[in-house]
Formats: sequence, C-alpha cells, structure tokens
Amino acid sequence: MFPLRDNIPTERFPVVTVTLIVLNVLAYFFFQHGTITLGSPTDHDYLCNLYDYGTIPREVTHGGQLAVQGCPTPTAPTWLTLFTSMFMHGGLLHLGGNMLFLWIFGNNVEDSMGPIRFVIFYLLAGLSADALQIAFSANSEVPSIGASGAIAGILGGYLILFPRARVVTLIFIIFFFTILELPAILFLGIWIVEQAVFAYFDLFQPQGNGGGVAYFAHLGGAAFGLLFIRVFARRRRQAMGLT
Repeated sequence: MFPLRDNIPTERFPVVTVTLIVLNVLAYFFFQHGTITLGSPTDHDYLCNLYDYGTIPREVTHGGQLAVQGCPTPTAPTWLTLFTSMFMHGGLLHLGGNMLFLWIFGNNVEDSMGPIRFVIFYLLAGLSADALQIAFSANSEVPSIGASGAIAGILGGYLILFPRARVVTLIFIIFFFTILELPAILFLGIWIVEQAVFAYFDLFQPQGNGGGVAYFAHLGGAAFGLLFIRVFARRRRQAMGLT
C-alpha cells in the first residue's frame, strides 16, 4: 500500500517537514553520492560511507568502531551516527518511499505542535527507533540507515491525532492495482501490524541478516509516536477533529 494524499488540511506551511525532505534528498545525492543503483554491496565508496555514518548496533553496545578492509579509519563518533543515519538511504526507492510518507503525514503532525516541538519529536522518534532495533540486535555489525524510524513516530502520532482522516491509497494486487480511500486508523493499523509480523519473523533470522529492513526500528518509532504525541501536540481539539 502506498499513500497518495490525505484529507486533512494544514493551517500553516510545514516548513520543518519540507526542510527534512530537502535535507534527506541533499544527503542522498551529495553526501552519499547517490544514484538509482546506490546500495550495491560492490560499491566501495557506498560501503565505506555506510560503515562510517550508519548506526551499527555492536558499536553502540560494545564501544569502539568497526574497521572495514579497504576503507579509511572511521571518523564519525558512535553517538553522531545515531543522527547521521536518519538522513541516509540505501537507494532512490528507499528515499522516495520515506519522503512520500513524511510529506503526507508529517505536515499535519507538524501543524499540531509547531516547528520546534516537531523537530524534537522527530529526532526523539528516530532515537527510539534505534534503541529498540539495537535491543534486538545488540551484536549486529550491519549498519542501519534511513528516516523510516523517525517517520514511524510521525505515523504513530498521526494515528492518535487523526484516526478519522481519510487516506487515498494505491494498492497493488499482484499485477493489478486499485486506488481506495481508507480510514487512517485502518491504513496505519495495517502498517503497524505488518511491521510487527515481519519483526517477529526477523527474530528467527541469523543475527544481522534480517533482509535489510529494520522492522524493530519501525516499531520503536511508532511506539514513541503513539505514547508521546499528546505531550507534544498543542492544538489537540483541532487535531482530533473535535471542533
């Protein structure tokens, strides 16, 4: 399922949401030197950049920095990678999908709390995502990158604030597709359940070989959004559609 738009208008221009999208795009094309095929294991520059600035669970839990053969000595301290990894992506589709979700759901969540609170909310959601992923893969040496953990926090917050919103959704069924208008509580509920199911099966994968998607990070971010959105959202009655 891919969201196309929702039916909740914003009262203010989502300056932080747009800025985050721009920063992610710039990081992909200029910091990572991204291309359509970025992410190939044979791409030497990509791998060096990934291991230097991506979040590696083992570095967080055991200290030190992993050295990769043929790459310069890592320069980014481990604490910094918790933030730099939020702006890195493994390919153009990875970036595009995350930015689509960020735009559709982020503008309304930002509108409910204002720009400063939204920045804090976004970063804390991303850190919560990292925390849960690291908790379930403490010894993994596979770098974790992407904005999806922080965006999952936005989805969790949106679910609480706008459960009656309608989301125009593109649904693929094998070789066919259709467009439906789904309630936000259904769309986001299905998304969260999917992440939980995939995370469960991920537990049976060898450490660090869970297919390249950090499902526990998605759950960690979503849990933060669900639990703490009311702390950050200021205009609750308007956001919940009660006035």
